[in-house]
Amino acid sequence: MRIDAHQHFWRYSPADYAWIDERMDVLKRDFLPSDLRTALSASDLDGCVAVQARQDVEETAWLLQLAEENDFVRGVVGWVDLRAPDVREQLGRLHEHPRLRGVRHVVQDEPDDEFLLGDAFCRGIAEVGRLGLCYDLLIFPRQLPAAVRFVERFPEQTFILDHMAKPAVDGDPSTAAFADWERHVRTLAAHPRLYCKVSGLVTEAPWNGWKARDFHPYLDVVFDAFGEDRLMFGSDWPVCLLAARDYATVAELVNGSTAELSSAARAKLFGRNAAVAYGLETA
Repeated sequence: MRIDAHQHFWRYSPADYAWIDERMDVLKRDFLPSDLRTALSASDLDGCVAVQARQDVEETAWLLQLAEENDFVRGVVGWVDLRAPDVREQLGRLHEHPRLRGVRHVVQDEPDDEFLLGDAFCRGIAEVGRLGLCYDLLIFPRQLPAAVRFVERFPEQTFILDHMAKPAVDGDPSTAAFADWERHVRTLAAHPRLYCKVSGLVTEAPWNGWKARDFHPYLDVVFDAFGEDRLMFGSDWPVCLLAARDYATVAELVNGSTAELSSAARAKLFGRNAAVAYGLETA
C-alpha cells in the first residue's frame, strides 16, 4: 500500500479559509477527491491521509464523509478543540468513525510559543492517547523547544511531526537557524513514538526558485535522526501548488532524493510507515 500521508481537501470560501491570502490565488478554488484521484494514480500511489485545513469540527465530519465515499482516502486527521471542557465527548463522537486516525491543531499560528504546554491542551492530548489516536504536530522551528518538552510528557503517545517542523529552506546548512533546527529535531527524534513527514518542503523554499539539491541537507538530517522506520512521504497537496507545477513534481522530488535507499526503506517511506503509525490497515 503506497500512501500519501498528508494532503487536504476543501470547498473554498474566503471566510472559511482566511489563511489563503492574496499570494495564494492558485488555492482559491475547490479541491476534492475527484481532483486528487488521477494524480495519485499517475504517481503510483494507492491512497492518502486527508488532514484538516481549518479548525472546525464540521470540516472534520465532512472529511470523514469523503473518506466513506472514496476508498482511497484511507484515513483522516481532523480537528477538535482540545482545550474544551467537553473534549472527551467531542473526540468520542468522531472516534465512532473508523477512518478518524488522528487530530491536529494549527499550533504554528498560535502567538504563544509554549502553547503546547498549556494545562488544558495537555488534558486534551491525554484524551487523544486514551482513544489510541495519533497527534500531528504542526509547528515552526521557533516552537521546537516547547515541542521537545511536550512530547516528553506523553511517552506512550504517537506523534507525527508535520513538514519537518517547516525549516526555512535556503540550501545553506552553515547558518545558525539550520543548526538550531537540526539540534531540536534530533532531540525530538529521540522520542521513539514520534514519526516525521517528509512533506511541505517546497513551500518553505523560494516558491519560484528552488532546486532539488536545496533540500538535501534537511533530508539528510531527518533520515539520519529518524531512520527508515519513522519517516513518511506527504505531498501537502494542494498547498504544494504554491511552489510546484503539479502533484507529480512534489512526488518526484522526494522519489528522486531517496533513489539510493533500499527498496524496503522506500516501501516504508511511501506507505508502510504511514499505515503503521496511523493504523490504516485496520481503519
